[in-house]
This record gives sequence, structure tokens and C-alpha cells, in this order.
Amino acid sequence: MTEIDLHHELKKYFGFSQFKGLQEEVIKSIVANENTFVIMPTGGGKSLCYQLPALIKEGTAIVVSPLIALMKNQVDAIRGISSEHGVAHVLNSSLNKTEVKQVKADISNGITKLLYVAPESLTKEEHIDFLKKENISFLAIDEAHCISEWGHDFRPEYRNLRRIIGRIGDNIPIIALTATATPKVQEDILKNLGVTDANTFKASFNRPNLYYEIRPKTANVDADIIRFVKQNSGKSGIIYCLSRKKVEELAQTLQVNGVSAIPYHAGLDAKTRAKHQDMFLMEDADVVVATIAFGMGIDKPDVRFVIHHDIPKSIESYYQETGRAGRDGGEGHCLAFYAYKDIEKLEKFMSGKPVAEQEVGHALLQEVVAYAETSMSRRKFILHYFGEDFDDTTGEGADMDDNVRNPKKKHEAKEEVELLLKTVKATNQLYKSKEVVNTLIGKSNALIKSHKTDENALFGKGKNKDANFWMALIRQVLVDGMLRKDIETYGVIKLTKKGEEFLQNPSSFMMTEDHIYDTDDAENIITPKKGGGSADDRLMKMLKDLRKKVAKKKEVPPFVVFQDPSLEDMAVKYPITMQELINIHGVGEGKAKKYGREFLQLIESYVADNDITRPDDLVVKSTGANSALKLYIIQNVDRKLPLTDIADAKGMEMSDFIKEMEAIVYSGTKLNISYWIDEILDEEQQEDLHEYFLDSETDNVEEAMEEFDGEFEDEEIRLYRIKFISDVAN
Repeated sequence: MTEIDLHHELKKYFGFSQFKGLQEEVIKSIVANENTFVIMPTGGGKSLCYQLPALIKEGTAIVVSPLIALMKNQVDAIRGISSEHGVAHVLNSSLNKTEVKQVKADISNGITKLLYVAPESLTKEEHIDFLKKENISFLAIDEAHCISEWGHDFRPEYRNLRRIIGRIGDNIPIIALTATATPKVQEDILKNLGVTDANTFKASFNRPNLYYEIRPKTANVDADIIRFVKQNSGKSGIIYCLSRKKVEELAQTLQVNGVSAIPYHAGLDAKTRAKHQDMFLMEDADVVVATIAFGMGIDKPDVRFVIHHDIPKSIESYYQETGRAGRDGGEGHCLAFYAYKDIEKLEKFMSGKPVAEQEVGHALLQEVVAYAETSMSRRKFILHYFGEDFDDTTGEGADMDDNVRNPKKKHEAKEEVELLLKTVKATNQLYKSKEVVNTLIGKSNALIKSHKTDENALFGKGKNKDANFWMALIRQVLVDGMLRKDIETYGVIKLTKKGEEFLQNPSSFMMTEDHIYDTDDAENIITPKKGGGSADDRLMKMLKDLRKKVAKKKEVPPFVVFQDPSLEDMAVKYPITMQELINIHGVGEGKAKKYGREFLQLIESYVADNDITRPDDLVVKSTGANSALKLYIIQNVDRKLPLTDIADAKGMEMSDFIKEMEAIVYSGTKLNISYWIDEILDEEQQEDLHEYFLDSETDNVEEAMEEFDGEFEDEEIRLYRIKFISDVAN
């Protein structure tokens, strides 16, 4: 397949003119019949990576997926782009005999391009015997982290896939896809599937707008949380607790203290849960206190803080839960309260489980301890955990954590690093961190005796420093890349090439002192600086209340009136005339005329009452070139020219062209692109999207993508949103 072909096929089947992120490279790999491994955070467009190759290759692609509901949505979406109903099928326990017969007939007749199956269905003899005789183009495994016991969602039935694939055919290419995986999980997936040679494609896990902070968990942690929530009043937040009991207690404590908070956990009946979720979405409650059962089905884009009252069981859980903050790219404060006794509590919970499971659990918990106690850049730590490098001086979001903002003291540790690396080498790289530390401080045990390490000249060479010091140093040297954790025997520490080079030619190593979190002393709580411009918080709250009132009156969602960034800009610049309002971010003439008057009145009286000196440099934003482009777009949309032609004429990528149109409609000018929407979406799809945006609290595209679960592509939703804002708001 040539490149031109792929773009042509993408346009033909999905109506897009551009691939997103890594999609094109992934598809080329699959089309070339090569084993492929894709790691892409949610919203990156994973499903298209196997759907397009399936449609253009000979034969039927088998897609293994853990959720029946998800399969059904994807099948419906594929049927929507083809004239053949049988182009996609599910094969699972929900079908009767006649339906199964129809599915098999469509596969044999070459009609079916995508067959979605649950792993359990693949184990049935009659299915295997049938598929053996058919032409299978490739096998895609969605949610591939389910294969690994080190993943956060292990499914034992996923472990047998390799054996089953072998029974269907020898040379079937395998495509594995996941939204989150550490190097250990990645290795596990590739080994279990027997495709260690797979081409691997990995998108970045960095969320630069999130601020990471850990505070010591004191006896009065509830008071600390209330103080924090009050400082952020009017903002949406989630507080995670481990037990239902704690959820109920904390929600009540917050309510008594004047915070509109609601509890959410699996013990509440479905009706109450749904009601509480809606209250949070519709901003009738600011804070939801929840167990981790909360958040799976909800993606509110403007969650401004996520607090962990109890530390989670793994870095992966922590990454997923903190990831619910700042989905719209705005502020997202991730605050966790940490005390080592919580870790001990979690270890006690594990004591009844099988030994192998306990080992995994302990190793994951140790990573959490390391993260909480470290004094290096937390972002660098998290990304290193996911196997990604990060430059903590120039990387995006580098200063967005407490350790970077409030750096701990550093001291030269060249000699200590040298001793550490020598010890790892002298003990034949057999030990995990704990045993390496025991060797350094001269503490013997059965394992150390069995290897005769206690007779080694280096035994006890580092006893002038305590175990905590050596643990902290090991963590920093691991992240620096001079040591690595062996993937085979997870936790065993090995020297890297960089470590060998250091031993040959030792150089300076500045070690940062770790936090000590075993105190009940609340004095060392640090309140971080706020990021970004300093909006007037009180005015911001009043503007949000007014927006809610106006939205109710006009019967539209609040984001249709003004988006958050526009309100923030108003709270910085205090506009009081129409002209000044038009120069506010995201506000144009149409929008200012339609909604502006009440907002200007509110700001004017606020300025007068509080004796505020307004900035007299309300900058006019639009440049000549920019206005010319806008005019060009408006005129050509009026002439009903295909949007792709308008973009091509200006040499623009479709995604940039859509951004320009968004800027036009969000600032209040009408753009009637209905003629184009009718081309790409049928009536029913348009109705679904219209109802969704009308009832939604937010216009966030990622949230809509998750809500429709693969039914629409990012570009379709963005284009429909332009039509919606143009029709409803302007």
C-alpha cells in the first residue's frame, strides 16, 4: 500500500483527510503484516488503527475485546460506514444458533471484515474449527494489559490467547493495543503473545497541566482537606478514599463545614449513584467524595483538583485517578496525603491472597512509597515508571510539582554512588533493593548468608549512613539510568552501560534529600504557588454563578454562554465596555451582543464596590492576517464550498482549519456548515450529538468521545460542535 492509498482509504471509509498522532505509522505496520504493539492513552484514536487495515486487507480480522457493550458499539459504528450489514459482527454468548450461522456464512462469503469476540468465545472448539478454514487477515487484542498480572485489570482468560491463535493458524499477525502500560506490563504482553519482535508505537503519558503534590497525612487530615477545598471554593473536585465508611464520614464533615459535597461508592443503590453523578456533572455539587468505583463512566473536563485521602495501591491507579483532573487543559491540582502506616494497612489487606499475587502487590506498593517519599521531580518519576524520559528543566510542565517548586537540599554523593554500584556488581547483580541496602549497612539474613555476601569485603562498607539514605539513593540512581530493575525477575537490580561507565570514570552526582513522612507534625505542609495569570477568584465565582443563571434562562448548557477561559480573562482584565468585552479571549461581537450586557454590569459594579484599579492595556487580539483568513473562511462557507477544499486552498491541515472555525463560532459569529455535516453524519447521528451537547455540562470533545465510545471520530464531534454552537449560541 502506498501512502497516497492510505489517505485515500481513510477518506473513503471514515471521511477524514488526516491521520492523528501515530495512527499512520501503526496502520502501515499492520498493512505490512507485521506484529504490532500500540500504547496510546485514552482518546488517541486506537480503534481506527485496526479498523482501517481490516477494511482494506483481504480476509477477516478478529478483534478480541473484554466488554460486550464496547463490541456492540464498535460493530454499529463500522456498519454505519458500509453498505454491507455483515461487514462487522460480534461472536459471543449473546447470539442464538441462527445468528451464529449467519455470522459464519458472512465470513465464508468474504463479507465480514471485522469479527469482535470475547476471549471465552475463542476457546469453543466449534469456533476454532471453523476459523481454522477461513482467511484471517490479523488478530487484534484490545485492552491488552488484561494479559498481565502486573496490569491494573488482569483477566486470566487473556493468558491463553497465544495458544488459541496458534490453533487457528501459524502465521497470523498479532496487533496488541492498550491505553496504559509500564515496561514490565509491556514485556509481559509481548512475551505472553510470543511477539517480542513486534513494532512498538508509544504515545506520551505526560499531562503538563497537572500539578503533583504530596503532603504528610496528619491526625487532622480532614481539617487540611477542608482548608484546601475552601481555598478552591466553587471549583469541581474529586476526593478518593479507600473505604466506604470514610467516604460517608468525610462527605458529612465537608457538608457540615459548608462545602456542597456528595458521597459515591458501590454500597449506594444505583438510583442514588446516578443522581449523585448528575449533581456533580450539573454543578449542583462541587465535590464528590468517592471510592475508586467512581469515575469509570464520567469524564467531566473541568475537574480542578483530585485529592487522595488514602494513597492508592499502585502508580498506575494513581496516574488514572489523577488523570481525571484538568481534562480541558486547564488547571488540575493533584494532592495526595501520605503516611507510611497506610501502606502497612494495604499490606495487611493482601495477607490472605496467594503468594504470587502478594509479591506483585508488594512490589507495586513499594513504587508508591518511592513516589511519595522522593524529593526528585514527581513528573519525571511517573514518566520514568511508564518507561518515558523527561527533562525536568526544559520539559513541558517541568515546574508543576511540589518538589520542583520547593527543592530540597542537595549534596555531593559521588563516593556513595560508587560504593552502591560496586556493591551491586560484587553481589553478582542478584539482589533486590532491600538486600543491596542490607549488604551496605552490614545487616545479615538467610538470603545474604546463602550467597556468602556477609564474607564479602564490601559488606557493611556503608554503615555510616542509614537504610533510608541508601534506599533514596538507589531510587535516584535508578531514575538517572545507572541501574535498572530487571524485567524478568522484577525488582532485581542490574547495572546498566551508563553505570559501568560511571565506575570506570566516577563524576559528580548531586543527591537530593528525601522527605521524611513519619511525623504527625502539620508544620511542614507546603502550599504551592498558583500557576498561570492571577484571576480574581471572587469575581470568577460571581461570573460563574451569573453564567449558570443565564444558561438556565436560555435553556442552554453553561459552556454555550462563555467558556471558562473567557470568564478567567474577564476576572483578570475587568472589561466594562462592549469594545473591551470583544477583546476578551474567545468573545467576539456576536457573543458580546447576545450575552454581554449582564456580565458587563456585574463587573462594573464589582469594580466600583471593591475600589479596583483596572488594567488600562486591554490588548486588541486580532492581527490583520488573522482577520483576512477569518473573512475568507466565512465567505467560502457561505458559498457552501467543501470544507476540505477551503482548507486545501489555504494549505492548512484539517485539524488547524477546524481550530480556526472554532475560534470564529466561539467568539459569536454564525458559520452555517450544515451542508457539510449532512455529508458526513446521518440524521440519527446528528440528533444524538445535538441531544448530547444540549444536556451536557461541557463541550469537551474527549468526554463526548468517551460517552459515544468509538461511535464518532474526534473530527466529526468537533465539526458537529461548531454547528451546535453556531445554531444554539450565536
